[in-house]
Amino acid sequence: MRLLFFFIFLLSINVACNQRSVDHLPPDLVNNPKSASDKVSGNSGPVISFEKDTHDFGRIILGEKVTYSFKFTNTGQSELIISNVSSSCGCTVPTFTKTPIKVGEKGIISVAFDSENRKGFQHKTITVMTNTIPNTTTLNIKAMVVTPEKN
Repeated sequence: MRLLFFFIFLLSINVACNQRSVDHLPPDLVNNPKSASDKVSGNSGPVISFEKDTHDFGRIILGEKVTYSFKFTNTGQSELIISNVSSSCGCTVPTFTKTPIKVGEKGIISVAFDSENRKGFQHKTITVMTNTIPNTTTLNIKAMVVTPEKN
């Protein structure tokens, strides 16, 4: 019985070792539209172009609530869809347009920051997920939260 298992084991090793391995994938199997410059050649998709990607609120008083609207334009060649906008902190709440943005149209992503229980320098990020390439854009807000002066 042991001899039978030994021969089956040797046969399976022989069969496994004689399998042909593929050194590389054929070039027509891999299709990556990105070039070395990280741009898509012949891209007919949407492009989200923000006026600015960082806003500094400056000095704000502890407990103050501030908002800012990041303005953008769809500079691509098809409708832009924002699928999700999330923030790095519960103190930062983004709101955004949920309808498709046509070519050339403008939109905003509003961000509300609540400085309650936040002291000192604050840097929060907002991640915007879209149907663009790449599909994420990061926005930033900054603030210096100070305690109110007592008289």
